[in-house]
Amino acid sequence: MSNQESLNQKPNREEPFELQPNLVGDLIEVRPLRPDDWNSLFAVASDHLIWKQHPASDRYQEEVFREFFREALESGGALVVIDRKTQETIGSSRYFGFDAGEREIEIGWTFLARSYWGGEYNGELKQLMLDHAFRFVESVIFKIGPTNFRSRRAVEKIGAILIKEQDSNSLEPVLYRIKKPTSRVST
Repeated sequence: MSNQESLNQKPNREEPFELQPNLVGDLIEVRPLRPDDWNSLFAVASDHLIWKQHPASDRYQEEVFREFFREALESGGALVVIDRKTQETIGSSRYFGFDAGEREIEIGWTFLARSYWGGEYNGELKQLMLDHAFRFVESVIFKIGPTNFRSRRAVEKIGAILIKEQDSNSLEPVLYRIKKPTSRVST
């Protein structure tokens, strides 16, 4: 079975997982990444401080980011993040690795312009993506470099639980998970 066929399986749902939805919040809108997003997204990504704690700390370089961008387009799950007020591109994120059997997907490859750090934008981005994902899956995984403490704190702030730690010298990511909230029925 091809990756595309497995993505389109319907695990107890009537529709396949839509890896590139259009999502709208109060602060941001999220839409599928397109080739013509290169200039605006690289303008954000070229800030070397965005990548300082990231395992790919050279991603601000054009040739390195060009490969990242190509892989993002090929992934079929990459999204661009747009500030609703200014209509400017402020970052990107991605759904990846949908597992119909485990009813799980990864959210990752997220970065935002530094002027959007520490506020409500990343929280809204993750909440929009989680709300969409939980229509199809029971849990969401986040893989983060062991020394990327900023990203680790960000997913902890939204309720992710550490499920696999790594030594800070490891090249393997740490793993966090958020499970679909259970609805409580009052009687």
